[in-house]
Amino acid sequence: QVQLVESGGGLVQAGGSLRLSCAASGLTSGNYAMAWFRQPPGKEREFVAAISRTGGSTEYANPVKGRFTISRDNAKNTVDIQMSGLKPEDTAVYYCAARYTSYSTVVPTTAATYVYWGQGTQVTVSS
Repeated sequence: QVQLVESGGGLVQAGGSLRLSCAASGLTSGNYAMAWFRQPPGKEREFVAAISRTGGSTEYANPVKGRFTISRDNAKNTVDIQMSGLKPEDTAVYYCAARYTSYSTVVPTTAATYVYWGQGTQVTVSS
């Protein structure tokens, strides 16, 4: 049974930093592309960042480029996202997602292509 568990969310002031972590079980993470999505209050879920199964390729949504960094440790089956320069508009529930891929450079950015999802962790940025 595949399980993704996010941690690290919380309340932070604008300009601050947070590091979210996603622990995967029931899968060999080195076979899966991983991503972070978020759902702001009253809005649709949106792509944040993704990383290829080897970690060699990454993609970021434009609003977070230069502020967020996604990384993974396949030995530990974890994927993290370091968020800096946080803004009130970053307030959302953040979700970890995984999808199997046989391609080492594939970095999917579409939510519909991800099969496994965590329960989410709340990030609130105060102004």
